[in-house]
Amino acid sequence: MAGLLSLGMTLMVAADVAGTVSQPRPDPLDVAARPSPFTKGWATTGIARQGEQLLAVGPRGLILASGDSAKTWTQVESPVSTDLVTVRFTAQKTAWAIGHDGVALRSTDSGQHWERILDGRKLLVLLRGSYEQRAKSGDAGAAAVLKEVDRSAEQSATPGVLSTPMLDVWFSPEAPAEGLLVGAFGLVLATHDGGTTWEPLIERTDNDRRFHLYAVSGQGDERYIAGEQGLLMRWDAGQQRFAKVETPYAGSYFGIHVSPGRLIAYGLRGNAYATEDGGAHWNKIETGVDDNLVALVPRAKGDFLLVSQTGQVLAVPRGGLKAKALHVTPMSEIFAATDTNGQQLVLAQINGLRTIELPTR
Repeated sequence: MAGLLSLGMTLMVAADVAGTVSQPRPDPLDVAARPSPFTKGWATTGIARQGEQLLAVGPRGLILASGDSAKTWTQVESPVSTDLVTVRFTAQKTAWAIGHDGVALRSTDSGQHWERILDGRKLLVLLRGSYEQRAKSGDAGAAAVLKEVDRSAEQSATPGVLSTPMLDVWFSPEAPAEGLLVGAFGLVLATHDGGTTWEPLIERTDNDRRFHLYAVSGQGDERYIAGEQGLLMRWDAGQQRFAKVETPYAGSYFGIHVSPGRLIAYGLRGNAYATEDGGAHWNKIETGVDDNLVALVPRAKGDFLLVSQTGQVLAVPRGGLKAKALHVTPMSEIFAATDTNGQQLVLAQINGLRTIELPTR
């Protein structure tokens, strides 16, 4: 797997196996997701839980909801049919679903109804407006980003739309109005009003090569972003930018998890690393697998599970550096995971949702 950025395109092809479309399609930003009776068997790329409420997303605007800990699922109306990649609960009853074509959807009722906050059209206007203003004031960094934005717009298959995928979203538990969106080609957006308005921070990152950014997380005053080629950045309040943190791995990080006194970064080829001092020193977590790690699921006692792309489930004790295999049955390609009651995992797969039982501790 080249990375999470490729998932939407892979799944879009898989969803078209029924036939070839001969007529031009309308822009998926202008078309709501189509209802289907085969909800549980649809490809899913993201999943999230808050109490007994679960949400899953996938290609063509698919949004599924469960109110009974994944026993049953129903399709929820989605305002777009573009591919969705990630879903997160960010506050009580508040959730975000993000994906291709610059789409960011928000729900304030646990996923029953969704409002489009951003899309590729709004994103283009936002970036141009912000960077044109800064460039006119003599900001060389803003002028350079503006050229990048214009070049991307020229290459877009749809005029006036930036197709840049959004890949992860995070809001501060301590300050719910503060949030970050990250995505392909170094995209970083910040909000200070709960997501109503957004400010681009592309030039305020140690990411001149515009590596794709796959994950964002934080705790307290800490903010971290991870992405391709071992890139990990931490927000430096003094410099007002995301500064690079050196890590021992040069491959992509697909996820990061921040807990009190510890940060874990995980990704390609079974690699996972932990730091307890903000990245000054790192310890390798011995996973014993060579498959890509696509999810970290925290557990009640401070331990956690790592889930691989092929369905291997690994338990890591609190503060530990060695994983124990709990489930190694080969499965369809997995993109995300969450738990229900501590004894089950719900997996977002290319062939739909799947629940597996975990061994008793």
